[in-house]
Amino acid sequence: MARYTGATCRLCRREGLKLFLKGDRCHSDKCAFSRRGYAPGQHGQSRKKISNYGVQLREKQKAKRIYGVLESQFRTYYEKAERMRGITGENLLKLLELRLDNIVYRLGYGNSRKEARQLLTHGHFLVNGKKVDIPSYIVSADDVVSVCEKSRATEKFKVFAENPKTLPSWLTANPENFEGKVVSEPTRADIDVPVNETLIVELYSK
Repeated sequence: MARYTGATCRLCRREGLKLFLKGDRCHSDKCAFSRRGYAPGQHGQSRKKISNYGVQLREKQKAKRIYGVLESQFRTYYEKAERMRGITGENLLKLLELRLDNIVYRLGYGNSRKEARQLLTHGHFLVNGKKVDIPSYIVSADDVVSVCEKSRATEKFKVFAENPKTLPSWLTANPENFEGKVVSEPTRADIDVPVNETLIVELYSK
């Protein structure tokens, strides 16, 4: 499975805002963006005039980094979104939200998408009663995502169950049974990521 292995905090500094890629650390004094809120590198603190292309590119990079996907994956999602009915940009965000690793994160099993992805690849989750360990698996409406029976006794999952997250309207959860359900596909209003998807469409439309 291809994945980014570089410095995570560097990504937030490059995009100029917190992407909350490291969970609790992003809310602490250890956050690199809070201490050095400028772009990384030798010329990170210098002011640069950014072109329209640069603005569009940064928006695409931001979306990639929030959801933890690589360039080829992101392009594939865009091409699929383009073929779907509806608005391409909204379809793109919908596909990214319906990734299994994002669903696991949204349900509260992981302080970040990266942690949720790691738990998933270690085989801790079921979809409709069947083990799935593929982070990019696209979940459908009415699918039930649950924690494996043998994993529920571990301290980590007990902590997650005792501290449920506030869920978006398209998800429901049953912490006592260590499971959640996708009640519907998300709409753009349900997706709270700080991304302007129109700029991404403009970038790929050139």
